[in-house]
Amino acid sequence: MENKIMTISSEMAGGRLDKIISTYCALSRSRVKELIDQNKIHVNGKQEKGSYTCKVNDRVVIEIPDDQPLDVQPEKMDLDIIYEDHDVLVINKPKGLVVHPAPGHMDHTLVNGLMDHCDDLSGINGILRPGIVHRIDKDTSGLLVVAKNDQAHMALSQQLTDKTCHREYVAIVHHPFDHSYGTINAPIGRDPKDRQKMAVTEKNSKPAITHFQVIENFKDYAYIRCQLETGRTHQIRVHMAYIGHPIAGDPKYGYRKTISANGQLLHACALEFIHPTTQKRMHFEAPLDPTFERILNALELGKSI
Repeated sequence: MENKIMTISSEMAGGRLDKIISTYCALSRSRVKELIDQNKIHVNGKQEKGSYTCKVNDRVVIEIPDDQPLDVQPEKMDLDIIYEDHDVLVINKPKGLVVHPAPGHMDHTLVNGLMDHCDDLSGINGILRPGIVHRIDKDTSGLLVVAKNDQAHMALSQQLTDKTCHREYVAIVHHPFDHSYGTINAPIGRDPKDRQKMAVTEKNSKPAITHFQVIENFKDYAYIRCQLETGRTHQIRVHMAYIGHPIAGDPKYGYRKTISANGQLLHACALEFIHPTTQKRMHFEAPLDPTFERILNALELGKSI
């Protein structure tokens, strides 16, 4: 257990407690929230919320538990690494691969493969998700960035918060469009009727914004490009279903009668971020997943699928 003690200066005063701790203690905002929820952070001897406005001379005590050993085993895996250096990895994740372990699913995940590939992943997201800055769903293919140290993780996470990290997806959705682009601005939270799903809802939700552009219309489907302004769980899948254009093949949010593709036809095609050390803007693109490409080609040729 490590105890950190801070005294709020005049420069810090007026800021949010969680943001100040994150900045000055090099902890992610999600980690700070965990510590607050676990009653590990106190201001002047009292527990405060993350939104607490700090005042001059506030005494902040942060208890940081010792790191727990990672109960996940390295696993030899043929990873499609697009780029790698001392700070980051960019990976083209195949369709069907789970990103991180969870109770009952502790092996055959991307994290298992990463642990075999290198032993210097960041631990900032907890013991089950080393290095994972953002995730994509099991049956979504494409690009994601992995942090190899805590400093890189903090910098990349901040870019997601500041919306300076850009992520683009392509998808095949049901029904052609009568317009060429649009923006969906609708909050997403847990579906009150089904806790296994997300939904557009005003209750216990967070803002969510998805921009989309129609690349090509077909008789019963459309091929679109999406850009995320926020990163909520299942965001594109929920938003497209919300406007009546669910992603083809999506077993959770789509139609029962859909394209057989072993999951949603959604691919993270482009990723752009500022390198945490060099400060250079980096851009990556990934080719379509084979299943996605086969179905798209069939649609373009007017074949039945």
